[in-house]
Amino acid sequence: MLSLQFLVTAFVVVIAPGTGVIYTLAIGLGQGRGPSVMAALGCTFGIVPHLLAAAFGLAAVLHTSALVFQIVKFAGVAYLLYLAWQALKSGGALSIRRETRRDSGFRIARRGALINILNPKLSIFFLALLPPFLSGNPATATAEMIWLGAVFMALTFAVFVLYGIFAAAARDWLLTSERIMRWLNRGVAAIFAALGARLALERA
Repeated sequence: MLSLQFLVTAFVVVIAPGTGVIYTLAIGLGQGRGPSVMAALGCTFGIVPHLLAAAFGLAAVLHTSALVFQIVKFAGVAYLLYLAWQALKSGGALSIRRETRRDSGFRIARRGALINILNPKLSIFFLALLPPFLSGNPATATAEMIWLGAVFMALTFAVFVLYGIFAAAARDWLLTSERIMRWLNRGVAAIFAALGARLALERA
């Protein structure tokens, strides 16, 4: 069950830069603190389907079905490449620019959720991460996995919010020139493209 070892493991996993972190940072830089919180919220809720899949054994189906895994994976790759384009495109959803513009909180959260929902490795990740921390009682295994997953989600939200606040605070300092903004947008696009390429190479 919940232990210091689990919290440390979960924290190390959450704090490592990934698609959700990059998305939250980009929203914080481009739109400010409030929108970055919505990005963190969306990324966190995108974990729910994978947690439930792991808890109820559906991740095993995803792991053994190459076709299902490939369908979800390449949908995720396409979405990451779409986000890369949105960072490069003038006026795109993830483009960073000096003037403050804000999408609706729902749209920001929805994009964040889709980033995680369309990553099939998350279900398998939970199936591998959570069992070592269970009590060993089969009768309570599902409930324990959901509880540990909920703690993981809370930690994810807290860490992502901090990332977003940091990016929002750095906004005024970083967006002092067109050149910096241009390289920031290129950098975000390159990271999303690289993450999409890495996902494309993943195997079930």
